[in-house]
Formats: sequence, structure tokens, C-alpha cells
Amino acid sequence: MNETVLTPILDWLDVAGIAVFALSGALVAARERQTFVTMGFFALVTGVGGGTIRDLLIEAPVFWMHDPYVAAVCLGTALIVWFTPVTWWDGKLLDYADALGLAAYAVLGSAKALAYGIPPVPAALMGVITGCVGGVIRDVVAGRPSIIMQPELYVTAAALSAAITVGAMMAPLGVSNWAIWIAAFVAGFALRAAAIRFEMGLPSYGGKDAPSPTSEPDQSRNSSPGSGPPG
Repeated sequence: MNETVLTPILDWLDVAGIAVFALSGALVAARERQTFVTMGFFALVTGVGGGTIRDLLIEAPVFWMHDPYVAAVCLGTALIVWFTPVTWWDGKLLDYADALGLAAYAVLGSAKALAYGIPPVPAALMGVITGCVGGVIRDVVAGRPSIIMQPELYVTAAALSAAITVGAMMAPLGVSNWAIWIAAFVAGFALRAAAIRFEMGLPSYGGKDAPSPTSEPDQSRNSSPGSGPPG
């Protein structure tokens, strides 16, 4: 593996993604009035969940087991949430911060997969997994509808960043990796930000003629308004 592939820009993207996802995990526990131990657990599994699955799949050393700062960043983020009112984090600000982490992790995951010799399509999927799985684990453990089951674009934004990263790094464009990573990050973040701002989503299977789900009577109670198929 060429270690220079992952530094220095991707190191900053990694830290940003970890902190933002850890923040979202800690806030889930805060809104449920949980203890600090639970809050720290949610911050950790959300911050490192996607990267852990990625590293296991590409047969790389699990990144946070060999870095003395990753777990500290997650627990430190939980500590910040513990000492601040949860109302500070209401509104769209956290959604946009999550979009930053999503795009950052998608770029990092796909670039790291390529560095380990993973073929292009699986490498792009590793970017999507890195960006999305931490939030899925958070929501499943919390017993709430997964973020990928909301109607607005989320997985698609991660896929865009990952696809640009892989496609541009594999093509003989004569462009530096730094420029590719920045462009891929900006594209994914812009799409996710637009989805947040304008509530953009992909069409659902069957369109208007699709029957509404009736086999899960508690779905409307557990889902947020307007919840639908994954984007």
C-alpha cells in the first residue's frame, strides 16, 4: 500500500468525518436522556462504524485500533454534547455538518480502498459504506428508522463523491489526487446540501400507483413525516 495516498488532506477529512458522526451519535443518546456511558458508546460506534466495516472488507488494519486519537475524538465529542444543551444542536446545522462528514468519509473510503488494490466498483462501494454505515448502526441500535430510509438524497450523495474519486483517480487525467479529492468532496456535499435545502429525493418504486405498506401498522408512528424509500 502507498501510504502517501491517504495524506495529508484525507487525514483531515477523516478527523472531520469522525467528529461529525460522533456528534450525531452522541446527540441521539442526549435526546433520549441517556447516561454519559451510553452517549460515549453511541459517539464511538457512529464515528468509527463505517470505517471499521470498510477496513474489515478490504483486509486492512482497523484504523482506529492503531490510532491513539480516534477514540479520544469520539469520546471528547460526547463530552462536549454532555455539557451543552441539546437545543444548541437543533435545526439544520447538524444536517449540514453531517453532510460534510458524509462526503468526507465517502472520499476517504474509496481512496483507501483503491490504495489497497481494490477494483474500481468495489472501491466506490467502500466509499458509500464508509459514509453511511455508521449512521445505520446508530439508528438500528437506537431503535429508530434508519437515515437511509428517509426520502431525501443521502446514499446518492455518498455515491457521487465515491464515484468521482474512483473514476478520476483511475483515469489518466493528469490531475493531482488533492484536486480530485477536493472536487469529489465538494460535489457530494453540494448534492446533500441541496437535498437538505430543497427536500430532494429519488422517486419511489411503483410511483403513485404503488400500494401503501399495511403490514407494519406502527410505521407511521416510528417514521418521521414524509419518510420514504432510500435516496
